[in-house]
Amino acid sequence: MKNTPHDPVVMLQQLIRCPSVTPAEAGVLTLLQGWLQPAGFRCERLPFSDTDTPDVDNLFARIGTGRPHLCFAGHTDVVPQGDETIWTHPPFAADIRDGQIYGRGATDMKGSVAAFAAAALDFVRENPAFKGSISFLITNDEEGPAINGTTKVLQWMKANNQVPDHCLVGEPSCVDHLGDTIKIGRRGSLSFIVQVDGKQGHAAYPHKADNPVPKLARLVDRLASKTLDNGNAHFDPSTLAFTSFDVGNPAGNVIPSRAVAKFNIRFSTEHRFQSLKELVQMEIEAVRKELGGKWYMRAIEGADAFITEPGEFVQIVSDAVKAETGRTPKLSTSGGTSDARFVKDYCPVLEFGPTNATIHQTDERISVEELKATAKVYRRILDSYFKV
Repeated sequence: MKNTPHDPVVMLQQLIRCPSVTPAEAGVLTLLQGWLQPAGFRCERLPFSDTDTPDVDNLFARIGTGRPHLCFAGHTDVVPQGDETIWTHPPFAADIRDGQIYGRGATDMKGSVAAFAAAALDFVRENPAFKGSISFLITNDEEGPAINGTTKVLQWMKANNQVPDHCLVGEPSCVDHLGDTIKIGRRGSLSFIVQVDGKQGHAAYPHKADNPVPKLARLVDRLASKTLDNGNAHFDPSTLAFTSFDVGNPAGNVIPSRAVAKFNIRFSTEHRFQSLKELVQMEIEAVRKELGGKWYMRAIEGADAFITEPGEFVQIVSDAVKAETGRTPKLSTSGGTSDARFVKDYCPVLEFGPTNATIHQTDERISVEELKATAKVYRRILDSYFKV
């Protein structure tokens, strides 16, 4: 029937049945475009390439030309399914059993994409004269190198005057129950490799060698015991974790000539890349002055910390979540990174999606009830955002 609501369950099943393991499109963007275009969305397929990375197809779709402009952002690529023989249901069959939809990408994040689409299609059908714009930024490169996906689509959007006023990323943000968490930011990530060169020698004659191990161990102790900050209103204290200490030495009676440590810092908005590099360099210099050695440091920038300060947009999303789930969501900055780290350079961005208990696992799944409730949250966000 003409006014029958779009069913996110059927839509998710169709998306799962496209085996779009990064970077394969496998028909998934074509399927989504086939839903949006007949409803009036102007669709742009945006394939991008780069040196030594796979080509990636992306989709940008928009209805309306005015403001305010709300963008739904997400990805249709999925991680590999692993050993299919240990799945209870085939990973790309989208079987439903006991109220659960099984399949790779069910929660991460084809479920959100289906809920986005169902909510937006119902909204524009029922409000054909709404004031503003709704868009979709959908990449097939979030689970991969993230080079030919969201970053380049955003650049294209800026060059073509398509930057939204606000963006909602559908990553599975909730922990135990739908509605318990909205991500209003993310911690930054910065990795280091520190190397100390010494002089190899016999363990029986340590005075004839220059052992780099105690030098590097001193740095490890200084950094591991250091308080980076005390956090702030929206972030827990920054953390530093050592992941490797290696001398490449199989012999028990040889002093090695080199020692290498690796560590990662997850940091709040109290820091930036440069301030952390300077902090680590200062600690290295303190140990060098005390114990000597030839030191080398390499910093590998991941994602910078960011926050979308609570305000009207956060309130709209929070109110919609509470109205549909009965829960007051926690405003969180926990977890790793997502494509929101790219969007934040263009407009305020939040993340809200279903629970993340089975993401990347065998038998990834989402309940029919949760998927339908997620679509209702997105629809209520649209109603409130455009004040219809």
